[in-house]
Amino acid sequence: MLLSWAVPKGPSLNPAMKRLARAVEDHPLEGIIPKGQYGAGTVMLWDRGTWTPKEPDVAAALAKGELRFSLNGTKLHGDWVLIRFKGPSWLLIKQRDSYASTAEVTREEPLSVLSNRSMAEIANAAS
Repeated sequence: MLLSWAVPKGPSLNPAMKRLARAVEDHPLEGIIPKGQYGAGTVMLWDRGTWTPKEPDVAAALAKGELRFSLNGTKLHGDWVLIRFKGPSWLLIKQRDSYASTAEVTREEPLSVLSNRSMAEIANAAS
């Protein structure tokens, strides 16, 4: 199952930090979504890898409003949870494990795993 989430401020490795997340439709992996279209703006493939749900029934967990999972990505690892916040909004929270940290992963790892470009470079290349 492929699930895509937009995390406007980026994920945090700090379990005390909750980050807003929104489930998103299929979109270009990298580039510009034109103004007037859903999700308009610059899109970057910030991380990639695999995820493993903690519950056997992902649809039921999403319907319940709490999805626990593990990530094995290029940048993100370990245990995470998505908790429904309001309507289509969710909170992405890092769980306390050996990968938890106060490091600012989005500042330390700002480039695309696809093109090795920054958001500004992606935007400039499309204009």
